[in-house]
Amino acid sequence: SETSFLRIHSYIDRLLLRDEKCVGRLWRWKEHDQGRRIGGDLDSGGKFSPVKTPDQRLGINRMIQFEGVSLGYGDRVVVSDINMEVPDGKTMVILGDSGSGKSTLLKGILGILQPFSGRILVDGEDVGQLDEKELLRYRQRIGMVFQEGALFDSLTVGENVGFWLWEHTDWSDEKIEERVRTLLRFVSLEQVIDQRPDTLSGGMKRRVAIARAMAPQDPKVMLYDEPTTGLDPFTSRSICDLVRQVQSEFNVMSLVVTHDLHDAFRVGDLFSFIHDAKVILTGDRETIEQSTDPFVRTFLST
Repeated sequence: SETSFLRIHSYIDRLLLRDEKCVGRLWRWKEHDQGRRIGGDLDSGGKFSPVKTPDQRLGINRMIQFEGVSLGYGDRVVVSDINMEVPDGKTMVILGDSGSGKSTLLKGILGILQPFSGRILVDGEDVGQLDEKELLRYRQRIGMVFQEGALFDSLTVGENVGFWLWEHTDWSDEKIEERVRTLLRFVSLEQVIDQRPDTLSGGMKRRVAIARAMAPQDPKVMLYDEPTTGLDPFTSRSICDLVRQVQSEFNVMSLVVTHDLHDAFRVGDLFSFIHDAKVILTGDRETIEQSTDPFVRTFLST
């Protein structure tokens, strides 16, 4: 629902104060023929330049690091003493039972939850040390795709994709429209720009959600929370292929939460299993398939 979306999508936490223009205005769409790479139309004011933190020993950039992190709700610990690293430009898939804490890790990355202990580093920044203004800037470099898309039902597809740009930039309607059309063209849905979400299939909603997640700028990190849940196998495969396309074409680091092993192997470079609040195994596909851990073996056999 829109209410739950507002609660968790904190990088647009000013939505509750939004101007009526963001909901009530009517767009006069015009045709654009901009085939250039997404984000090429952004001016210098729309970009941020985070400090890179090369790992000199491994010769890679650690985009996300969990260092002894415990997260939860109230007094309840959901994940404990998590140590995990995800290199830049790779796709990590988080696997585990329902309720094991997979989505909780995403909330930690977004700064929605503060760690009980440990720290979360994203592109060199300690998320737990950022104030409200810094969090807003930080989240502009992260694209988040929620379960089932979480689109605004009262807005058109184009308005959904352009919503963040209306809220956080002074761009003209024409410039926002150009950006929106470029994003929708990338996900092969420019033709539904004026339709509302309730007219779309499940797979189309996920594609729109991916386009919306990339609206502020070319993200450094893409987070996907169960992106294929409830979809048929053919549509699931097409969404997995799009996740891969985003990762390879824009060299983003992607973190995908799923319980579907087939989808995980289709999109992932690295895999991490969570069980009993802990990360019990992390590695590539060969490492996972050769594991003798009882939980992993059971998961692989289902």
